[in-house]
Amino acid sequence: MGPSAAGDAEYYGTREPFAASAVYFVLTDRFVNGDPSNDHRGQGGDHPTFDLPVPGAPEGRSANVGYLGGDFRGLLDNAGYIAGMGFGAVWLTPIVDNPDEAFTGGDPVAWEGSFTDRGKTGYHGYWGVNFFELDEHLPSDGLDFAGLTAGLAEHGLVTVLDIVANHGSPSFTMPADQPKFGELYDEDGRLVADHQNLAPEDLDPEGNPLHAFFHAERDLAQLSNLDDTNPAVLDYFVRAYSKWIGQGAGAFRIDTIRHVPHAFWKQFTDRIRGQHPGFFMFGESFDYDAGKIAPHTWPENGGVSVLDFPLKERMDAVFGRQQLGFEHLADALHLVDGPYANPYELMTFYDNHDMPRMDASDEGFIDAHNWLFTARGIPVVYYGSEVGFERGHGEHAGNRNYFGQARIDAAPAHPIHQALVPVARLRAATPALQRGLQLNLELQGDRAAFYRVLQDGNVEQIALVLLNKGDVPARFEVERYLQPGSWRAALAGNTIEVVEGGRLQATVPAHGVEVFVLDAPVLDPALAAALQPLMEGARRFE
Repeated sequence: MGPSAAGDAEYYGTREPFAASAVYFVLTDRFVNGDPSNDHRGQGGDHPTFDLPVPGAPEGRSANVGYLGGDFRGLLDNAGYIAGMGFGAVWLTPIVDNPDEAFTGGDPVAWEGSFTDRGKTGYHGYWGVNFFELDEHLPSDGLDFAGLTAGLAEHGLVTVLDIVANHGSPSFTMPADQPKFGELYDEDGRLVADHQNLAPEDLDPEGNPLHAFFHAERDLAQLSNLDDTNPAVLDYFVRAYSKWIGQGAGAFRIDTIRHVPHAFWKQFTDRIRGQHPGFFMFGESFDYDAGKIAPHTWPENGGVSVLDFPLKERMDAVFGRQQLGFEHLADALHLVDGPYANPYELMTFYDNHDMPRMDASDEGFIDAHNWLFTARGIPVVYYGSEVGFERGHGEHAGNRNYFGQARIDAAPAHPIHQALVPVARLRAATPALQRGLQLNLELQGDRAAFYRVLQDGNVEQIALVLLNKGDVPARFEVERYLQPGSWRAALAGNTIEVVEGGRLQATVPAHGVEVFVLDAPVLDPALAAALQPLMEGARRFE
């Protein structure tokens, strides 16, 4: 396939269907309380679970480690809000049953602390004790998980379920053993594992059947360290998560994927995809070294996409307070001969629930979104970022604070939201921005210009992206690889006619974006020649 055959050539970054869907990430308990009847405000007795402020907060600030009431009803009530912004998927935190008391072990929760869990609850969902049962704080009468996924689907939203296989609940250091902590139950409600408040090194996995699910060594804080080499553990999670796929989960986000060996994930993904071919999954490997996280994406290790932490680090420097230039993003894209199975399937983001929210001005968030929704990868936006919610704040300093209906209702008036919607909707309507190859023209200072090209099946589309993160309008003049034709300014709405050998001139407003779209095959030999190495070098295993 050479440049002379450009019109018949194939150009794509990925053919993954999920790439069409930008993702809105909600920590369900902190989104919206749509049904106060499932709050369980009296739960926990001497160790209550509802509304537990983090001590030591400065005046005017707060954080909380108790349940605050967010639920399936609050999420579904606002599905139109999420879809209306331009998102095609919702990632929600784990839905499984968590302990019914606050944890009494570990180190006390402190303002701006991390890995301090004493006094904290499983409001976040990551302390599972029965992975076959819903946590009681989430469903309502007539609205279980199947109802939620069906309702989200009616709004065009795929449900991404956050799953955990490396750990259960906090399991030791309690002054007295607490109900459910360190315990694991199956689909029949039968106790299959119990840490019994013993330190990992005091467990007897070979002699005590209740210890057989655990490694006798420590991993994260006081969380149980599940034994990935035990076939019963693998079988447990395949059965549990297959149940939720059966109720409408359309993709998985895998928590703490690097804490479990590749061999486990290869078996897990093979079994899941044996039942559900092509099922999309992406993992969290919290590392800024692409070489260390890329192996998760390789077929022999399970073929799981990952959250793009290395690019996240760069985005924070470019769009946050440092305001580095666009050139700082270039080598993190790995568009040719990179370590990933496919860089176009990486989940791109600038912050989440496990790190401080991005510390940026309104303009910084706007610029970040303009990049996120036009550059390679599948965008993920953490709830509240559409209004700069709790910017710059870490986990125990407001990162996971309650959002609420009032903020959602007010969001359309916010400048970040107003700028996000057009570019997110544009990505949702433009296949080249979802799956096309990225050919960079300029990444320098406050300016970025690149093509996204998709020529695959019956789709023939070339998009020219122009970004300006500066404080004044920027004049662009593009002639390199510019194909003649009618280029439609997708946001401004006008059309520019480009003749053979001509140029495209446009002024992009301060902190603005424009995308010119040409619905035509690649015919220009220079463009075809530039795309060929991108096509051949993008995917590691093709």
